[in-house]
Amino acid sequence: MSRAEDIVTFYALLQELEQSIYGKRTLTDCDGKMDWPKRGVYFFFEPVEHRSGGGSCPRVVRVGTHAIKGKADTTLWNRLRQHRGTLNPPSGNHRGSVFRKLIGEALIRRDCLTNGADTWGRGNTAPRDVRDVERPIEMAVSRYIGAMPFLIVPVLDAPGPDSKRGYIERNAIALLSAYNTADADTPSPQWLGCHSSRERVRRSGLWNNDHVNEDYSPEFLNVLAELFGR
Repeated sequence: MSRAEDIVTFYALLQELEQSIYGKRTLTDCDGKMDWPKRGVYFFFEPVEHRSGGGSCPRVVRVGTHAIKGKADTTLWNRLRQHRGTLNPPSGNHRGSVFRKLIGEALIRRDCLTNGADTWGRGNTAPRDVRDVERPIEMAVSRYIGAMPFLIVPVLDAPGPDSKRGYIERNAIALLSAYNTADADTPSPQWLGCHSSRERVRRSGLWNNDHVNEDYSPEFLNVLAELFGR
């Protein structure tokens, strides 16, 4: 099968997933008391982004998972909460979420934000006075990510570099990425990611840095289908 046909198969599987108990949600409406599988893979969409040849069909703009390293114990909800940010006070920590860092950097460039821009993305930690200046950007990131619908695929395997979650994540990114091919869906000119300084984000059409320039294994679609009981 061609890449275009594999992408159609991938989205058909996501449509099946949407009919499950883990249908589309937004982080604005989520909390830790909801029914979350301990581990899984997540797929984020954006309301204004649609598949190039798919009419109104939304396209995936971010693929991710968690607890890949052998001793990692982060749960799926904990990872999603890092992306969502804090509610009280409303803020977040982009140094703990590459997703937040990428969104924030693109917002800074698109909206010509100045306060906090000089320190955004610098270092793994920052003192409180720096974080206070960055807070308006963190809040804007939380609003943006919080409105993005997402789906989750429960995959309850153990942490480790050979986990099925990691396998699905990297192959899904490689399949959907437009970095090296014209056969994948391309972002609209209005997509926020077009303002990213990261070539991999702009060219891939994804809020991902890793795996966007790699080849994918079509076999991963069978692995994904097996998770749905096919």
